[in-house]
Amino acid sequence: MKDYYKILGVDRAASEDEIKKIYRHLAHKYHPDRPGGDENKFKEINEAYQVLSNKEKRGQYDRFGSVFEGAAGGPAAGGGFGGFDWNANFGDFADFGGLDDVWDVFFGGQSRKRRTHYRGSDIEAHQWITLEEAMTGKKQKISFNTKVSCDLCQGKGFNPEKGLAKCGICGGRGEIRENQRTFFGNFSRVVACGTCRGLGEIPNESCPRCKGSGRLSGLREVTIEIRPGVEDNQMIKVKGLAEAGERGGEAGDLYVRLRIKPHPVFERAGDDLIIRKEISLLDALLGKKIPAPTLRGKTIEVEIPAGFNLKNDLVVKGEGITPKGNLIIRLDFKTPKKLNPKIRKILEDLENE
Repeated sequence: MKDYYKILGVDRAASEDEIKKIYRHLAHKYHPDRPGGDENKFKEINEAYQVLSNKEKRGQYDRFGSVFEGAAGGPAAGGGFGGFDWNANFGDFADFGGLDDVWDVFFGGQSRKRRTHYRGSDIEAHQWITLEEAMTGKKQKISFNTKVSCDLCQGKGFNPEKGLAKCGICGGRGEIRENQRTFFGNFSRVVACGTCRGLGEIPNESCPRCKGSGRLSGLREVTIEIRPGVEDNQMIKVKGLAEAGERGGEAGDLYVRLRIKPHPVFERAGDDLIIRKEISLLDALLGKKIPAPTLRGKTIEVEIPAGFNLKNDLVVKGEGITPKGNLIIRLDFKTPKKLNPKIRKILEDLENE
């Protein structure tokens, strides 16, 4: 014999309100349409509730351990639940916050709001720039093929002079009702009208050029501003300048991904620039000034200070990709293939000292 009190997890002295509250919680938790739901458990919970929520059936069950007249409340033919009173059990929807919450819980949050216009798609474009352009910034024109607004109807999709008529399917509401069969019976939900696409109106004369969509395939040109110091792979968003929306709908957004071309001389490290400079050992010993190029096109001379560790880098402040960055000079020392006898003698004397 099934223990309905144990199935619902309530005491035998539980009130009707307590039984109804715990049932709502369990039905919410184990409904088959929810993630982690359990159809068998849900049916068992429903069966227990059908008995314990009815005074006469509960009395029979408490006295005899069963319910007569086949009133256990199991699933009825046709997919519903026999004897289930939706209005009695969920009429006030107190625990769910209303019908909209119940719909979202049991049917995956399907939106019942009508769709009034159709937004254009977002587009991602790639733009290569030089390291010099990344440093100084620039305005760049970009062109790409996409859907553009129809110039004949100004994107409306119809002849403005002929106007619009009320949709005969939805009566101008832009939405219609659809019936859906569920575990709890038949439900009616509101969806966008497929004839007028949720607008409630139909053109008296569609645009002959765009066939009513308000857009055509074409070339769009956009000028973007590349700010100084941009990073490689950085994205620039340009709102509303991608694919045009249907029938005057909002246009999509353009995302431009900036790629910086490799430079033959400079390597970038954040705001810093790195170059390699080959010098001789004598230049280092004599403390000669080393000429070094900058990305701004000028040449500077860098002196090796006395006592400088030749393993370290020379740093010139403010000559990086931005004023906050530095120019880092990495020294590569070159030894002569054949040492002059006079120079060798000098070096040997220095070594002896």
